[in-house]
Amino acid sequence: MQLAEFLAGHGEHGINYNTIPGCTYCNPQVASVGLTEKKAKEAGHEVKVGKFPFTANGKAHGIGEAKGFVKLVFDAKYGEILGAHLIGPEVTEMIGEICVAIAAGATAQTIFKTIHAHPTLNEAVMEAAAAAYGEAVNI
Repeated sequence: MQLAEFLAGHGEHGINYNTIPGCTYCNPQVASVGLTEKKAKEAGHEVKVGKFPFTANGKAHGIGEAKGFVKLVFDAKYGEILGAHLIGPEVTEMIGEICVAIAAGATAQTIFKTIHAHPTLNEAVMEAAAAAYGEAVNI
């Protein structure tokens, strides 16, 4: 879309390469966006990491796919999300929430204080954000 806007003469808005998701459509699915924990540290960030397993997610059990996890990387100083890495059921669908969060500069608290529908796979994103700050209740 950004290329089409540029070619139509509507100006260049630039691309934030940290918000482009990578998705692998296999079983289990794999998705990631933003910085890895290692790259965030190399960039000078002190990080907090939250990880939540699908074995603790009711919807994952309901669909018979309770393997995998959500891992989120946050800047420890300000709490903004820097990256995410997911392996498991429908994670290629779930990554969009995190892309928007990174683009908006959302914090861990923004994510885990936002009500997520229950039971959903996306609750694992909320729980991983809470886990980074010792507030996850379902681990």
